[in-house]
Amino acid sequence: MTGLSTTGLVVALVCLIFASAFFSGAEIALMTINRYRLRNRAASGHRGARYAEKLLERPDRLLGVILVGNNFANIAASSIATLLALELHGERAVAIAAGLLTFVVLVFAEVAPKTYAALYPDRLAYPAAYVLRPLLAVLYPIVWLVNALGNFLLRLLGVSLLRKREHEVTSEELKALVREADVLIPVSHQEMLLAILELEKVRVNDVMVPRHKIVGVDLDADWDDTVALLTSSRFTRLPVYRGNLDNVVGTLHVRRVLNLMREGTLDRDSITAAMIEPYFVPSGTSLTQQLLNFRQSKLRLALVVDEYGDIQGLVTLNEILEEIVGDFTSRVLGRTNEMQPQPDGSYLVKGTVYLRDLNRALGWTLPIEESRTLNGWIVEYLEDLPEPGTSLMLHGFIIEVLRTSGTAVEIARIRPAEPGTETADTARGEAAS
Repeated sequence: MTGLSTTGLVVALVCLIFASAFFSGAEIALMTINRYRLRNRAASGHRGARYAEKLLERPDRLLGVILVGNNFANIAASSIATLLALELHGERAVAIAAGLLTFVVLVFAEVAPKTYAALYPDRLAYPAAYVLRPLLAVLYPIVWLVNALGNFLLRLLGVSLLRKREHEVTSEELKALVREADVLIPVSHQEMLLAILELEKVRVNDVMVPRHKIVGVDLDADWDDTVALLTSSRFTRLPVYRGNLDNVVGTLHVRRVLNLMREGTLDRDSITAAMIEPYFVPSGTSLTQQLLNFRQSKLRLALVVDEYGDIQGLVTLNEILEEIVGDFTSRVLGRTNEMQPQPDGSYLVKGTVYLRDLNRALGWTLPIEESRTLNGWIVEYLEDLPEPGTSLMLHGFIIEVLRTSGTAVEIARIRPAEPGTETADTARGEAAS
């Protein structure tokens, strides 16, 4: 061989190493690129993004052309390195050349380009798409043959080739994306987005105003008491019933009552004429569905009923919005006597308080899957009504029953247990009077 031929082989070897690096980086870049960002850029008219999106529609063909090109470059580089070794130092240099080429390919054609592509996929994916698209058209017969043989092997192994690749993001994955976007999305906005994603898991009976707390208009009550209730009510919408809540006949907007009072025509008949039909929803309705129901019906208040049709509580649009943006009404724990912090770090809590409200107000992780209220949680665990003075430990929280009323816990003291304290998860939480 002449010196020019040797120089040409060196140039060819360098070019093949660069080609191998290109294919290695292109593979990682196109496979790790953010599909939603890619789709957005393609929709905005970016040509490279459109080419990349088109290539990713058939990942088998894309991988086929990349692997054909990469393997051709590596094999050709190995052959040229062998020729150079024979030309310069004879057969003894072949093994040395193979070792050096392996090191060069591993560092400069594999690790470095793939690492760069993984860190900055956008920088490499779009330019690579300009090259790979026409290259796929040229090498299509070879790529088709390689894919056909590969697909045949997969069929022999029982792998279905008809199943489409899933690109949908699950709810948990979307939550993770929101949490990781702390630089782009303020924390308060993250919390609202995460709350929206949780709406489907929350039912109306988890956020409703319980039956015993419902304020309504009893048409059979003393008229003076009815007027006093209407004029002093802090609610804008009230259920209307006869005798008790099991006989609800409608709902009333207080603004209509004020108009009737101004006109001097307020009486039972005018109240009946001003109210609208009651709106009932099953207790298992998700907040997502109920939000859609409110929007469709143009209503803001619904009565929650169980499987027997008995009224369990009341839910308004405010309760659903508070699940998204946080409490903004007088129901906020700590503003009422439902929860009182104590100097020792514990809290005096009414038994009727929702566990969800405690978790949200104090950042706790009380279980809400089986019981909704503190009273229900205690009674469900003990399977009996505890006596005042009973203490127990549940899920890392020490609970002391201070007062009971009838068949329910009225007041309890609750505080997180010290780290290392035995909990009900490891021992059945001895309840001692």
